[in-house]
Amino acid sequence: MTSLLGLAAPAVLGGRLANAQAAWPTKPVKLILPYAPGGSTDFIGRPWADKLGQAFGHPFVVDNRGGASGAIGVEAVAKASPDGYTFLLTPNAPLTVLPHLRKLAYTLPKDLVPVCRVGDLVCGFTIVPSLGINSIAELVAYAKKNPGKLAFGSAGPGTSTHMRIEALKAAAGIDILHVPYRGSADALNDLLSGNVQLMNEIIVIPHVRSGKLKLLNVNNAIRHPEFPAVPTLAEAGYPGIDVPVWYSVWAPAGTPKEIVAAFNAKVTEIAATDDMKARMQAINVVVPLQKPDDISAHWAQDSAANAKLIREAKITLD
Repeated sequence: MTSLLGLAAPAVLGGRLANAQAAWPTKPVKLILPYAPGGSTDFIGRPWADKLGQAFGHPFVVDNRGGASGAIGVEAVAKASPDGYTFLLTPNAPLTVLPHLRKLAYTLPKDLVPVCRVGDLVCGFTIVPSLGINSIAELVAYAKKNPGKLAFGSAGPGTSTHMRIEALKAAAGIDILHVPYRGSADALNDLLSGNVQLMNEIIVIPHVRSGKLKLLNVNNAIRHPEFPAVPTLAEAGYPGIDVPVWYSVWAPAGTPKEIVAAFNAKVTEIAATDDMKARMQAINVVVPLQKPDDISAHWAQDSAANAKLIREAKITLD
């Protein structure tokens, strides 16, 4: 009789755990964004937090953990309890660029598991109009005549937008100063005041609409529907050097698969709504839906491509 009770106890415990997972979430969920407030990650993360909280009936609380080009926020999630109450919403750079540039306190896929894709940036190189530069060709010509005079602002060293300027510099043989900031909001302030002349972030698009900035190209396979006259980077004469900026949600390794599946399914459901489509389109983001296994494959491909670019362009964080 005792042995039967002993066998029954794990079964009961397993049933309770399964029920707890099925009822997830039962309290607020933390969504860590690894950059300072006000930048592109906020633009994407906060609408998702809002919609996920409504859909699940418990708040998804945004926690900005900026610093070290995203590494601080990622590390916080990698070390968090895998109980389904802490997630990371991040651009790809801390996962597919930064690991090739410095030693980190986390590794993939050991420390994190993918949950869902939540958006790809559709933006391009944007410049202050006062320079009179109206195309990538004119930008390259100006940079060749004025080496080191142009400055490019990014959300930090080792970010995907940093990689975009390095890729263009290497392909065109030009010298443009990279100026890293704590976040893209700080970089935008300096762009609008003329302290830097270039950026490549979605948060600049409202200022392109108002005429304060000039969009030179689109870093995407197709043109931006709102700016049909602006060519893609490939059309502007530089095929094969684009560095995608894609956003995804990750969980600490060991997070129950049932919770990951529920999260992924809800994102798929929300992304199909007219309201969410409109909110993403308004900030120049498209949402390519993927299952966790697809994200793992995409991560591996992107990581390999960035490693190749870093090696060939001799990119360092020094």
